[in-house]
Amino acid sequence: MSISIPAGLTELLQGFTVEVLRSQPGDLLEFALQYFGRLKEEAAAAKAAAAEKEASGRKAGTPAPGHDRGSQPPRRAPPDARGDVEAEKDEVLETPVINRFTRRASVCAEAYNPDEEEDDAESRIIHPKTDDQRNRLQEACKDILLFKNLDPEQMSQVLDAMFEKLVEGGEHVIDQGDDGDNFYVIDRGTYDIYVKCDGVGRCVGTYDNRGSFGELALMYNTPRAATIIATSPGAIWGLDRVTFRRIIVKNNAKKRRMYENFIESLPFLKSLEVSERLKVVDVIGTKVYKDGEQIIAQGDLADSFFIVESGEVRIIMTRKGKQDVEENGAVEIARCSRGQYFGELALVTNKPRAASAFALGTVKCLVMDVQAFERLLGPCMEILKRNIANYEEQLVALFGTNMDIADPSA
Repeated sequence: MSISIPAGLTELLQGFTVEVLRSQPGDLLEFALQYFGRLKEEAAAAKAAAAEKEASGRKAGTPAPGHDRGSQPPRRAPPDARGDVEAEKDEVLETPVINRFTRRASVCAEAYNPDEEEDDAESRIIHPKTDDQRNRLQEACKDILLFKNLDPEQMSQVLDAMFEKLVEGGEHVIDQGDDGDNFYVIDRGTYDIYVKCDGVGRCVGTYDNRGSFGELALMYNTPRAATIIATSPGAIWGLDRVTFRRIIVKNNAKKRRMYENFIESLPFLKSLEVSERLKVVDVIGTKVYKDGEQIIAQGDLADSFFIVESGEVRIIMTRKGKQDVEENGAVEIARCSRGQYFGELALVTNKPRAASAFALGTVKCLVMDVQAFERLLGPCMEILKRNIANYEEQLVALFGTNMDIADPSA
């Protein structure tokens, strides 16, 4: 049995979703009742005005006795003969309810097919830069995961299109609920990430002189999901919406087709909604490691989270003064294969890396930076925290005593 979507349903729900995201109501049900009640009243008023206007038009065009009604359409009275009341009715009809959804659709459901997007050279945007600016921009962009899979020509177009923006301490770079206009890469400065929940803003993370933000609103044509506030003077690089969608979204659409089935198969991501898992696909990067290459080092600050796509990874821990299983006191505590992950403990505990990771053979990993980890994997945090207890049990068995896995010097 096929099910058809009623006409207007998509636009109706899109408009409601935008209002919820912008208003952040405490009582969603009450907000919905008021919202749809208001739409019903407006629709009824517009319908009544249309009926009155149609009746007035018929009255003005009534044919003389004996006139053949089918010979020509009824004539309407000229605008200046209908009076102020008719003019007011026309004003009501000029803004029918459906226009509200049509405007918002351009933000929330913009039609976009990356496979059909034209790469028009005339639409390319170029902001001239000095050699110093170009060098600083390249340095700021070198670790941005969204740019990892771009070819040299695409990357050159991105760098050409980016513009520098200076910010002051306390300045709001983007605000939750606003429409997305630019994607930003941090050149210098510190920034706080605030997300409003139940009307209360909560700081969920920070950027310290590097990182990027603003991509989700451009990828999904949704309002900004967070507020970014500069906590010190700094500078950021902006990439306009058109260029971002022409290059980055098209490139990520190809990547999504490659990885969405793999991501959806990972058990620890089952608590995410389908749309959230697709966002994970969009922000991950890939990296290949050679046999024996170190992926993370014990004691280093954490900046990324890893999922093994192929190959095997050895997790090694060194305890000071302990010389038993391997030379230099290094003990293999785990191995990670396809679909397993590592590097999450330091991100969950906000402490240095508790262990090192080495490639066993050629290894390909999906990599997510710390900011994307904090924004997107919140619903998985309890699962990740539960694994800490499992690691501690393994350490007791290996070292004969309990260790604080978040403290590599223990």
